[in-house]
Amino acid sequence: MKKFFSALLIILFFLVIYLVAWPVPIDPVAWEAPKNPGYTGPFEVNTRLADIEKLPIKGAHGPEDIALDADGRIYAATHEGYIVRMENSTAQPKKWVNTGGRPLGIDFDGNGNLIVADGYIGLLSVAPDGKITTLLTSVDGIPLGFTDDVDVAADGKIYFSEASAKFKAKTYGTLAGSMLDLMEHGGHGKLIVFDPKTGKAATLISGLSFANGVAVSPDQSYVLVNETGNYRVLRYWRSGPKQGTWEPLIEALPAFPDNISAGYDGRF
Repeated sequence: MKKFFSALLIILFFLVIYLVAWPVPIDPVAWEAPKNPGYTGPFEVNTRLADIEKLPIKGAHGPEDIALDADGRIYAATHEGYIVRMENSTAQPKKWVNTGGRPLGIDFDGNGNLIVADGYIGLLSVAPDGKITTLLTSVDGIPLGFTDDVDVAADGKIYFSEASAKFKAKTYGTLAGSMLDLMEHGGHGKLIVFDPKTGKAATLISGLSFANGVAVSPDQSYVLVNETGNYRVLRYWRSGPKQGTWEPLIEALPAFPDNISAGYDGRF
């Protein structure tokens, strides 16, 4: 019996050493979260979405973003890599193209091309005939690891987010990658602009905790980006006296902000 317990203690000892030394992908950063306001005031629980209409996309799932073309057709980016298209809200979805990656954010440019933020590949453009062109796979010599959301300004410039330069979507998957980045809180996210006319890209904001949804304002004066890990929405000024600077627009949200789109009458 003594030998048994001795052997057990030795096994436990080495197990503890193994667990302590076991490599993990995150290097956590100390951070104090803002006080959570809870679901009160403007965040009070409501029933505004009670009557939503659900449009099934058979044979695919995980529609991260949607876009409408000039003819009013509905497009959705799916987990299987397909961009599905519906002629209208009552039609059956058709698998239009497959990017070969994981399309996330999508938006149409002024020429009818669907701009795709593909989490695995980078920035893509899909022509009306379905031909896929790779626009961008790296910025400043660094490969894009988790291209997330995208919006196209009226002048053709493409604004997009890289959620995490460390926890790459293709390596960890979009869900696990996002969770690892949020847990580490290391500030690996960016807001980036790409100009198709010059073929050049520039980082506008770096050090973000999981940069997510992107939306250009209806008046084109600024662009918003959701910083999921810090529960806030940031505004980057495209023009005006604050051009080239950014500031928080909304802080201390009661939950994680994900996608964002410009709506009617200047709303988002």
